[in-house]
Amino acid sequence: MGREATASRKTRETDIRVDLCLEGGPVEVSTGIGFFDHMLTAFGVHSGFGLQIDAKGDLEVDCHHTVEDTGIVLGQAFSQALGDKGGICRYGHAYIPMDEALGFCALDISGRPFLVFQAEFPQARAGGFDACMAEEFFRAFAVHGGVTLHVGCPYGKNTHHMIEALFKAWAHATRDACALSGGGVLSSKGVL
Repeated sequence: MGREATASRKTRETDIRVDLCLEGGPVEVSTGIGFFDHMLTAFGVHSGFGLQIDAKGDLEVDCHHTVEDTGIVLGQAFSQALGDKGGICRYGHAYIPMDEALGFCALDISGRPFLVFQAEFPQARAGGFDACMAEEFFRAFAVHGGVTLHVGCPYGKNTHHMIEALFKAWAHATRDACALSGGGVLSSKGVL
């Protein structure tokens, strides 16, 4: 059985579809926000997941609805692709340097959504992406993916580098957490 899922969401503000395959595949992302496409593509490539995202949103307002709703739908697809979460390593962590910036991610695919986000960005934007939306994206993913997610960037001077380090750290940590362990559900309770 392949670990894959499709999720979608259509509102008055956005129309989003995500196809996710944890076993790999093509990575194609289109959100209308160039920097966000770059980050999600980096996530797909560095995680080794197959990822296809088609997102249309009210960018004439700003990027908020598109970014947050993409996090929601990606989290839903992620949760569906994992099923009962049996046989995965469950935990993952990574530090990723990006020039002067250092990104960190630690996560637990626990079924208990939580986000700790620690990063202060020196520039308010990276291209058409509002830097404050990085936290909103990760929160939406964590809540709808059932993930305890800690991400942070303890230092950096360039907002682009800092956010990219976060997305790549998240990719590597997620890849490791989703790796197959050959066992059952990794919990003394027997379920997550």
